[in-house]
Amino acid sequence: MKFGIATFVDDDSIDPASLARAIEERGFTSLIVAEHSHIPVSRESPYPDGGDLPPWYYNTLDPFVTLAAAAAVTSTIELVTGVALLIQRDPIHAAKESASIDLISGGRFVFGVGAGWNLEEMRDHGTDPKTRGARLDESIEAVKALWTDEPAEYHGKYINFESSYCRPKPVRKPHPPIYIGGNSDATVKRVIRHGAGWISNPLPRDVLAKRIGQMHDGGAQDVPLMMFGTPMKPDYWRAAEDLGFGQLGLFLPSVGKDESLRLLDDFAAKVQEYQATTG
Repeated sequence: MKFGIATFVDDDSIDPASLARAIEERGFTSLIVAEHSHIPVSRESPYPDGGDLPPWYYNTLDPFVTLAAAAAVTSTIELVTGVALLIQRDPIHAAKESASIDLISGGRFVFGVGAGWNLEEMRDHGTDPKTRGARLDESIEAVKALWTDEPAEYHGKYINFESSYCRPKPVRKPHPPIYIGGNSDATVKRVIRHGAGWISNPLPRDVLAKRIGQMHDGGAQDVPLMMFGTPMKPDYWRAAEDLGFGQLGLFLPSVGKDESLRLLDDFAAKVQEYQATTG
């Protein structure tokens, strides 16, 4: 099992280039970054983990800009959106941005996508929350078409464009890996429909097992599994590995450079201990 670093890169934390270098130098597999375009002051949407919304949600850098900066100073780590809120983005721009990162990184981009939970945020982008699932499905299909077809076209209820040229194309063929976030029956169906991986939150083991079982029952026996925000608990890592997770994104708080580097040193030491005991 591989270990990456999952975080909210914001305007108060370690800068993307320093963070990416530090992750690669310590032998981690990936940098996985979250996205929120903005946080409306008035919210009817409760924070999914309960309580007040953590401050880093308000300050998050754009994930594609962050990963482009990381790509420029690294050579091995994967660059993962965890997750890009695709229903709030124009899919043509999303296809070009993601393919551009894949190109400049030599094929290291991984496209984690989701619909999100903040209803006010998505409404400000012109997305009706009631349509977010269908819009996400169409957006994924449209991005895949733009990545792989030349020229490409897509005709759906929410996403529609005529035959067009869109370059660059991604380096990785047929296209970068796609992981879908969420924890619902609809998420399971979406993972199966698109032949995608699942990027989960650090849910209880029984919830993870339930969702993976549903995917298997739906005919998806080899779904790639990744996690955003995994706690520093080796027993939990072992349980996730037993369930088939191929990569865990350990949660790095959004803190300054010195504290981030200290935490990454601690994380790397604990991962080494874990790998030594598990073979």
